[in-house]
Amino acid sequence: MDKSTLESHPRPESVVTYDSPYPIYAMAISAADRRRIAVGSFIEELGNRVDILSFSDDPPSIKPTPSLSFDHPYPPTKLQFHPSPTAPSNLLASSGDFLRLWEVKDSSIEPLSTLNNSKTSEYSAPLTSFDWNEVEPRRIGTSSIDTTCTIWDIEKGVVETQLIAHDKEVYDMAWGEAGVFASVSADGSVRVFDLRDKEHSTIIYECPVPDTPLLRLAWNKQDLRYMATILMDSNKILILDIRTPGIPVAELERHGGSVNAVSWAPQSCRHICSAGDDGQALLWDLPTVAGPNGIDPMMVYPAAGEINQLQWSAAQPDWIAIAFGNKMQMLKV
Repeated sequence: MDKSTLESHPRPESVVTYDSPYPIYAMAISAADRRRIAVGSFIEELGNRVDILSFSDDPPSIKPTPSLSFDHPYPPTKLQFHPSPTAPSNLLASSGDFLRLWEVKDSSIEPLSTLNNSKTSEYSAPLTSFDWNEVEPRRIGTSSIDTTCTIWDIEKGVVETQLIAHDKEVYDMAWGEAGVFASVSADGSVRVFDLRDKEHSTIIYECPVPDTPLLRLAWNKQDLRYMATILMDSNKILILDIRTPGIPVAELERHGGSVNAVSWAPQSCRHICSAGDDGQALLWDLPTVAGPNGIDPMMVYPAAGEINQLQWSAAQPDWIAIAFGNKMQMLKV
């Protein structure tokens, strides 16, 4: 489909831009305080930052909160606020060299804990990502380049379990149910684990081309039968149905460059957003049956650079956040 056809689709009604002093990668939107957005710098050396921004949708604006900014040694690979909208305190987690927990107060940020998943060293293999369990918020699962996934009980500050999840680096993990999570890896597979049976996993998908890494995984929280994954250096988003392992039920192929991020709508089982090196955020409405020519996006937003991250706000499902270069934008869709 050519670009003129793509751009005929409706664009977001409102776009709000924040200019950071640093390149941005990690982002998180609070579920408990809809005004708060966390962004992390991506500087390839020690001396990174995490800033808490204040977002208003009427009128739309994004402003920094100077008192809510803190040092983060390595670039955070992911940021995530406590997933409960009724959380008693506004906790923020970050991954990088360790899993860290922070308490975001009205005018300050307090470090709570630094969790090391290595049993034998004061140093930890770099953490590629993590996910906070919505059903049991005491649990956070991390993925690492050392082939493991580690499940933390953050209330006790201890490892609940650690699994050798894949044959190669694990790049992402996502919770489905309370004790069920999935992960993707450089070995090209999507695997599902049930903590009630830690010795076994179910392979949902394996790339037909050997050693094709899978980079990101998003589990559809509105319909747990479905998940989405993206391949390294590919314009495809694969939609998987755990009832039919092995073959994607849909392949979304309208990006003009590598896809970097994907997020399901927080309140709809049929909508998903993707973003990539082509500088486009595409919003998809997945049909029950795909047509012979594939699926076209229902909305396209062209950004001014390669989009490396996106988050769909659970607190404000009309808004999607994207990051490119040193800019973070909120798109009202």
